[in-house]
Amino acid sequence: MKHAEHRRREKPSFTLSQMSQFAPGRPPIAWVASAKERAESAAARLQFRTGCRHRGAWFRVMQIAFFEIEPRDAATFDSLKPGNSLRLTDEALSAGNAGRFVEAEIVSTFINSAIDRVVLDQLPALKLIATRSTGFDHIDTALCAERGILVCNVPVYGENTVAEHVFALLLALSHRLLEAVERARSGPFSPAGLTGFDLAGKTLGLVGTGAIGRHVVRIAHGFGMHVCAFDIVPDSDFATQEGFSYRTFDDLLTTADIISLHVPSTPQTRHLLSADAFTRMKDGVVIINTARGNVIDTHELIEALKSGKVAAAGLDVLPDEPMLR
Repeated sequence: MKHAEHRRREKPSFTLSQMSQFAPGRPPIAWVASAKERAESAAARLQFRTGCRHRGAWFRVMQIAFFEIEPRDAATFDSLKPGNSLRLTDEALSAGNAGRFVEAEIVSTFINSAIDRVVLDQLPALKLIATRSTGFDHIDTALCAERGILVCNVPVYGENTVAEHVFALLLALSHRLLEAVERARSGPFSPAGLTGFDLAGKTLGLVGTGAIGRHVVRIAHGFGMHVCAFDIVPDSDFATQEGFSYRTFDDLLTTADIISLHVPSTPQTRHLLSADAFTRMKDGVVIINTARGNVIDTHELIEALKSGKVAAAGLDVLPDEPMLR
């Protein structure tokens, strides 16, 4: 079984003008500086394509529709207003509302929009999709390629932020913080049953060593942890530099005290952690998922938690997030 990860290569420097434009199915060719600039980067990409003049050529006004826009982010797109027709909505793009945007030549979405054949059939003028996310599994890229519709994403943003959140989740579990806070609030307080565990000396198994995984490696060493990793494209130079080893996926499952997932959602990674995978893990393993919800078979995770095979799980993502929202 192959386990695919979308590679997120680091660049020495980058700016918002380095747009992430690529034909569907091909790797991104540019990088974005930080999570803070995620929405701004989408605006910059569109401004490049819709601005009045570029390299001596004039571009006509474009019909642009932005979806899943929070009110606090609306001002980010003000620079696109002169000479362009903008529509901003907090709705996700779906089969139910796509017909209201039939004139759109560019759409910009986030991960809760499902851009499939039904949606694309209602957008005959569409030329470009700019998703304000790293993942693009919510877009039918194969159909976009057939129709000549360009797809843009934001390959790298907030990699250090997500890596730090991995340890926020892990420390909350290892130090029993939620239980301790709740007991302190409700009273009377007692430390009985709140004994956790130290991270120092534990083996952290990383599934995926892209931009986020690399930051996790460095932070883990600061806690005195041992690190092993699985990646379909191992980087031996990075492993030597940072002092960790690559393992097979099966070996990682049987070795790691803590498993942290850093892969995209693809057909190959769906239910990467399944009943079979949980069976091969150490008893009392801890699972951290800041990647995508469907990488874990949630029902099997619940069973593993009930049995004690998995001691705890820190989940930043769930497979049914759009429905929960």
